[in-house]
Amino acid sequence: MTDPVAEVIPLPHPVPPVLAVGAFLKNTLCLASGDKAFISRDVGNLETVEAVRAFDACAEHLLSMAGDLPVALAHDLHPDFHSTRWAEAFATGMGVDVVPVQHHHAHVAAVMGEYGLQEPVLGLALDGFGLGPDNESWGGELLLVGPHGYQRLGHLATLAQPGGDRAAREPWRMGAAALFALGRGDEIAARWPAMHGADVIARMLQQNVNCPRTSSCGRLFDAACGLLDVKPVARFEGEAPIELEKLVTRPTVDEHGYRLQDGELDLLPLLDRLLGMDPADGANLFHGTLTAAITHWVNEAVAATGIRRVVLSGGCFLNRVLTNGLVDGLEERGIEPLRAMRLKPGDSAVSLGQAWAVEMSIAG
Repeated sequence: MTDPVAEVIPLPHPVPPVLAVGAFLKNTLCLASGDKAFISRDVGNLETVEAVRAFDACAEHLLSMAGDLPVALAHDLHPDFHSTRWAEAFATGMGVDVVPVQHHHAHVAAVMGEYGLQEPVLGLALDGFGLGPDNESWGGELLLVGPHGYQRLGHLATLAQPGGDRAAREPWRMGAAALFALGRGDEIAARWPAMHGADVIARMLQQNVNCPRTSSCGRLFDAACGLLDVKPVARFEGEAPIELEKLVTRPTVDEHGYRLQDGELDLLPLLDRLLGMDPADGANLFHGTLTAAITHWVNEAVAATGIRRVVLSGGCFLNRVLTNGLVDGLEERGIEPLRAMRLKPGDSAVSLGQAWAVEMSIAG
């Protein structure tokens, strides 16, 4: 049998055993115990029988490694994940504390765990989806994270997500949502004539039916792809943004392409500019302006808090253009960006973040 433990991260001091059960996508589990965090292999997305069986086997293995019962189990806020239900059932049966950890809090805490940090940091968590405590879809978050939890300092302005999760695999839907937000919903059917149901999507947006709002940076990328006709229908979530990044040659910046008010960063002016642009020119403009906007956003938070360390986390940081641009822009302003080192920035690191968030709270 393949060793279920794929990575061992050294911790800065001995900790009591905490088992964290990870995210829904790219699921891993993590046992923090003693001076190490043991992270399981990626068992996949918890939507197949095979992944669920692999999850259960990894959980059993890590529990056997712990020896004693863990002092706590950590899980995602989402109540319907197999990982959440497993953690709650185990905790109830064994009399162990169970601690929900918000998805983006965990993303930031994962990088803190890699660096052995407990002092407060700013955290920029950019990804596709994570449930917020308000029961809304989060994914473009600026957080203050420390041993006593997290504070949401700001977020990307929300967009409608017509059809819910389906919009993550059909970026033209997010393009339609952007067009509607710009007051041009009557153009949706004509703009995407090849898309079956474009007129239905226009009516859904008009009537606000099955159009949950999201602050997701991943969906913002999808909106840009939809407007630029880059992979309007994708095979998997994230495919269109990958193709958009490949078109970038030299990022350009529209200084009027965003608005920042009360911590909310609104890129709708940028999306307006993308309409009718050549895809390569649009890719350059989108990446350059998004990077400049986020750099400004973080700089404002640094000025307000006095904290000069900023964690960059979440799956959007697999985009090298965005990541390198942000690192350069922040360092030019005397801000220290911290990125994942041994782990990936995406959901496979969430279990470490869940565990470290709980360990920080225990240590106080």
